[in-house]
Formats: sequence, structure tokens, C-alpha cells
Amino acid sequence: MAHYIGWMAKGWTFQSLIDAKMTVTAFCQWSPCNHSQKLDLAQLRDCYGPDSPAMADDLIPLLKCNRCGGTAVGVIYTPDTSRNAYGKAKGS
Repeated sequence: MAHYIGWMAKGWTFQSLIDAKMTVTAFCQWSPCNHSQKLDLAQLRDCYGPDSPAMADDLIPLLKCNRCGGTAVGVIYTPDTSRNAYGKAKGS
């Protein structure tokens, strides 16, 4: 957990998210739509560069809902919770 907090303090980049096997999901905040989609971090890295900032404040202005076209979009960052990742974090 402290590993991810260190990245947040410095600010995530597309490459750091990929390296950490993080998942970023964008979701439409318009309740009748409520669409969500995982972002293709490799494609975003290739488009904007590996060191481009990828914090929520950086991403949200770039996003719009693919279903309704709305710009009220949020993002959720999910760490790799696979058994191997947990074991590495715990030193097992």
C-alpha cells in the first residue's frame, strides 16, 4: 500500500500506472446513462507520452462518455489485487 501512496504523492504517470498494473475505469456521472469503461493505458501512453501526468485532474478534462457524450465523468483507480501482487507487497 505504501508503494502506491508514494506514487500518488509524486503524481501518477501513464507509465507508472502500467508498471504498477493499475486499472483506471472511467464512469459517466449522468445517472440515466451510468456507463463505465476501463481506460486503455497503453494507448493513452502512446498518445500523450509515458511521463504525462495521469492523475484524475489531468484525465477528466480529456474524457467524455462513449455512450451519451456527456462530460461529467469520474475515474476510479484500482491497484493490482492478484494473489501474486499481494504476496510481493507483504514480502512473501
